[in-house]
Amino acid sequence: MVHRLFPPLARTEEPEAGRLWHVVLSLAGEVTPLPVLRAGLERLAHDHSFFLTARYAADHAEIRYWEQARDLHDAAAIALRLWGEHKVTAKLPPWEIVGLEVVDRATYHQRVAEGFGEPTGQLGGVHPY
Repeated sequence: MVHRLFPPLARTEEPEAGRLWHVVLSLAGEVTPLPVLRAGLERLAHDHSFFLTARYAADHAEIRYWEQARDLHDAAAIALRLWGEHKVTAKLPPWEIVGLEVVDRATYHQRVAEGFGEPTGQLGGVHPY
């Protein structure tokens, strides 16, 4: 018998190009001075239009944001490129991606409604853990 934490949702047709995906990208690496890391994350937030929240410590960070993509595969591919593509322009540390979660908008809203929403009371912006 298979038990699911989140049951499948009834899907409605959404425009191919207009589908939103909630992304949680986890990164880790060498210790980086907190002011330098914060400034980099703030530059990333400015560069990425769907940026929602970032939490950080000296050796790891978590970025939560919305991505517009045709399907989960495309949203995940974009998320996996995000850090590397902005590393130079946002002056981000050379960290590696250590985790990725991508869920569709309906699943995200269902989780929030069931009490499994954002783990922090500080939505929006860049905040320390």
